[in-house]
Amino acid sequence: MWLLIQQNIEEKLHRESRSKYKIPDSKIKRLTQTQTTTPKVPHTFYLRIINNSSISFSNSEMTLLQKGMKSNTLSKKNWIQNLALEAETAITQLPSSDREVYRKLVADRIDTLIMQNPTHQTHPEARVIRSIQTKLKENNATVTWADKGNSIVIQPTPKYETKIQNFILNNQFRTATADPTNTFQAQVRQTIRDSKTIIPKDTRWRYTNMNPSGPPSKV
Repeated sequence: MWLLIQQNIEEKLHRESRSKYKIPDSKIKRLTQTQTTTPKVPHTFYLRIINNSSISFSNSEMTLLQKGMKSNTLSKKNWIQNLALEAETAITQLPSSDREVYRKLVADRIDTLIMQNPTHQTHPEARVIRSIQTKLKENNATVTWADKGNSIVIQPTPKYETKIQNFILNNQFRTATADPTNTFQAQVRQTIRDSKTIIPKDTRWRYTNMNPSGPPSKV
């Protein structure tokens, strides 16, 4: 009986969603066919991961690396809580007569996830991150951005440090005896004050950094 009720609800939702998106889908398809043009110069696609080291990564590690260095891994508590909030947001878009049914389904599923992920465990991706960090440390390797494209490069740390030193030497960088941040900030503020016709007085604060500081040095 319960399976029949659930099946009827899902079929009803499928019919409503299909009729709702039929017109927009046909418009998008028509516009795509009439406005799509072949570019004269083909775009160059770069590899997502460039492994220049001798490290062998597993499929799960490569999948995580392909997400990029800006991806965020949540703890067990947060990712289950966020899942519940996202599910509730989706449920509120359903007809009011169907909401309680799906809330029960979501609640049962979340209870299962909590039982499968004890409180002492973290998000599965956190374990993969630790595995990657261990391999990098044991092989003295570094993860950084490529010079071109948005690729992630994995290479030996000595090679990376040598590349940085050569870049500094070849571009004739000079060592500063003092932090020039305050001097530059004073020049920026003076320029803002002089630009009266471009930047009104009551909006100058938007372009001023109150507490500027130079990047910290690890040397």
